Order: sequence, then structure tokens, then C-alpha cells
Amino acid sequence: MRSGKKHLIAISFLLAATTATGQEENAGTNNKLGYNIERQISFGNGKNPLWLNANKYGLSSIKSNNGYLRLALDGHYKIGQSKTWELEYGADLATAYNFTSSFIIQQLYTGIKYRKTGIWIGSKERAAHLKNAELSSGSQTFGTNARPIPDIRIETPDYVNLIRNKKWLAFKFHFGYGLTTDKRWQKTFVAEGKRHTNYFFVHTKSGFIRLGDENKFPIVAEGGLEWATQFGGTSYDINFGGYKDLKSNVGIKDFIKAIYGGGSDAIDVYKNSQGNSLGSWLFSLSYKLNNAKVRLYMDHFFEDHSQLFFQYGWKDGLYGTEITLPQNRIVGTLLYEYMRTDYQSGPIYHDGNATIPDQISAIDNYYNHTIFPGWQHWGQAIGNPLYTSPLYNGDHSINFSNNRFRAHHFGVSGNPFNELHYRLLYTYTENLGSYDRPFDDKKYNTSFMAELTYSPKRIGLLHTEGNSLRCAFAFDKGNLIGNNTGFQITLCSRGLFQL
Repeated sequence: MRSGKKHLIAISFLLAATTATGQEENAGTNNKLGYNIERQISFGNGKNPLWLNANKYGLSSIKSNNGYLRLALDGHYKIGQSKTWELEYGADLATAYNFTSSFIIQQLYTGIKYRKTGIWIGSKERAAHLKNAELSSGSQTFGTNARPIPDIRIETPDYVNLIRNKKWLAFKFHFGYGLTTDKRWQKTFVAEGKRHTNYFFVHTKSGFIRLGDENKFPIVAEGGLEWATQFGGTSYDINFGGYKDLKSNVGIKDFIKAIYGGGSDAIDVYKNSQGNSLGSWLFSLSYKLNNAKVRLYMDHFFEDHSQLFFQYGWKDGLYGTEITLPQNRIVGTLLYEYMRTDYQSGPIYHDGNATIPDQISAIDNYYNHTIFPGWQHWGQAIGNPLYTSPLYNGDHSINFSNNRFRAHHFGVSGNPFNELHYRLLYTYTENLGSYDRPFDDKKYNTSFMAELTYSPKRIGLLHTEGNSLRCAFAFDKGNLIGNNTGFQITLCSRGLFQL
């Protein structure tokens, strides 16, 4: 065992023994500062199984033996007598073993909010919209699988009523620009001559509408759009007449063009859009009966304007069903998702000409791009982890070698006892590779995870509220990412400092 791993484990257990217990929040306190200390170790055979590393905001590793120590603070400060202004800030740092880097700035942000609208600067973890954070396979555009991209954004984190004191019509939105941080990792990871891109910008925006108030009527509908554009930076590639750099413009006009996906790329051959544009249409319809709720949802991904406007139908997408039974301890939530990405507008692309004037915009090549390293950050898919992330590429290329697949995903969670929570995840996929590099034969993968979380308020005479122990077992089986088995132990200590 390497000394770094020994030290990480030693520090973890020392902190576990000495951490102050969490304090209950004072309801009358306007200002608060929370802390989180988290220790995690993973071990097993093969690679770290999919559901032990996916959807953890990139604070994870595909290597079988890994671990981290994480220290985080987050604060909220009410400004003025009216308390309508609020300052938010946070710092979240980790030291890791067998990760893409040994020291990680996971979150570092500050923001100021007036009522429900605010401006934030920095790197911040944000939950996926219209998805169950615990059980879903993940969102296709703004997911929780990769490290956060530092940005500046204006947003309404929660829904805002369009009619005062009426919840049946509400909206939320965000608009921001960010800058990737994985330049050094890309240069280290890629094989000689493989494409990579220095720091580039990411423009993101979203808007959602909610119709209905479940407290007055059982049916609630939600829907909206998520849209992102990668642009700027310097890309290095050997495919354009020798290994050379392609420097993109980053002037004010380019920031404006990125909003609507207009303009041109760094080379004249690609004039379809400013950088790499992608996004999703999301819809949800829920029905509440007494305390139970049934929710249907979909996530329709697009890589170009043809699918943005549903030119080629609804064949691809993520379609989910979620059933919530809060009074059932054994089975509190059931979830099923079917995901298809193998159509991608079809296998034939044709630019209109004098002979055949019709334009056929097919072969969308989800998550990939000719110039940019695709929809990834630090080697992990920014969206849904069922797109096989570049970290798995044996040839050390930064592209998604498998973006055409069909998947069945199941999730179950419950609280059989007051202090015990569990969740189960099961995923089966049939994988075709990509249109430009299809697999010779269909590849299959099965991923499973069982997880228990114990959160005691008291153990004997010892007050333990705010502390939790999470243990998980998982495996992968198949010829896509290999046969892997792993165990994971996480010890968390959360609480509030009294201000």
C-alpha cells in the first residue's frame, strides 16, 4: 500500500473520532454557517463500478482503489432589516487518492440574492432539474456526473410565482458563462497526436414553467429548455493538414453569438454554429393522490437545430416514471427509466446541392464534436453517465466512443427504520458505439448497486446527530466497461456553527 493511501485512511479515521457533532438549526437564526467533513474509500476488482463513481459531481474515480477526504463550508447571511437580501458563500476542498488530480477545488463560490433572484460567481454543485437526484440515471444536458464548471450566472434557484401568492403559475431560469478547468488533465491524458482543447468557455441557459398547485389540484405540469454552447479556446488536432492549433475567437460578438448558436467555428469548413451547441427539452406531469404521487417525465436531447425543433421526431430520449409512497417504509420511491440514443436523426447526412437540394441533418453524434472535446469535463460526461465517458477510452482520446445505446434503468429507495435508509440501482444497456466508429458487435452492460446509510441521533450516551455512515456494494458485468466489483465506505459529519 502506498504511503499516500495510508495517510488518507489514517486521517479519515482520526477525523471520524474527533469531529464535533452537528448542532440543530435554530429556527430564529437568520445567519448560519454549515460544515461538512466527508471521508470515503473504495476498493474492489477491475474498475470502480459505474454506480460507485457516477453522478457524484466528478468527485469520483474509475480506478478500483481510491479515496478522498473532503472539507466544506457553506454560509448564508441575511442583509438588512427586511431580510430580502441574502449573501451566500461556500468552499469545498478535497484531497484524493487515485483520482484525476490529488487536490480538488470542488466548490468555491459566492452569490448575492434579492428575494428569489440572484447572481453567483464560482464553482457550485447544482441539482439536475426534473430528476430524482438519488435514483435517476441522470440528466442528458445539465447532469451531476462531472466536476462543476466555474461560471458567473444570474438565476432563480426556485420557482417564482408569476401571480403574487398564487403557486399555480410559476417560472424559473438561469443564464451564465463559465470556463473549463481541465486543460492540464487533457494534456496529460491524451495520447500523442490526439485532439484536445485548452481552456474554453461554456454558455448555459435554461427556462422552465410550472402549471398547477398540488395542494389545491392533484395534477401539476412542468416543462422547459436547457441549452449549452462550448466556444473559444485553442484546439489541437492532427486531422486538418498536420498537427496544429485552431484558435477560436472570444470577442464580445462571440459571447453574443453563443446565446443563439450563430456564427462560425475556428475553421471555414464548419460554419454551422458558434462552437458546439446542445441541449434538452424537459417535461414532467405529476398526479398526487392522498400522500402518494405518480410522475411521468421525459428528457429529449438535441445536438443541432433540427432536433431542437423536433424535425426528426421523438425517437431518442429519456422517458421516466416515478412513484412516491411516503407512508411506505420499505418501498418509499420506485423509478423506471427507458433511454434511447441510437437514432440521432438517422445515419445519412447530406448537404443540399444542385442535384439533391434537400438538406438532411442526420448523424448528430451526441456529446461529440469535431473540434471541441465534447460534452465532458475532467474526462466525465457532463450529462448522463450512460454515455461512456472519455476516462474509459483505452486509446486515450477525449471523445465518446459509445453514444448510441438503449438502456433500462431501475431505482428503489426506502427507510425501513428511522435511522436507516437504503437505495438500489440496476441498469442494463445495449451499446452500438457511434455512427462513425460502430462496434463490430453489440456490447452489453449490467450495473448494480446496493447502498445503506445509517444516521443515528444517539449511540448509547454519545450524541451523534449530524453523522452518518454509508456502505455500498456494486458490480458491472458485460463487455462494455468490463466485469468490475467494488465496495465503498463513506463517513459524513454535518452540522452548523452557532453565529
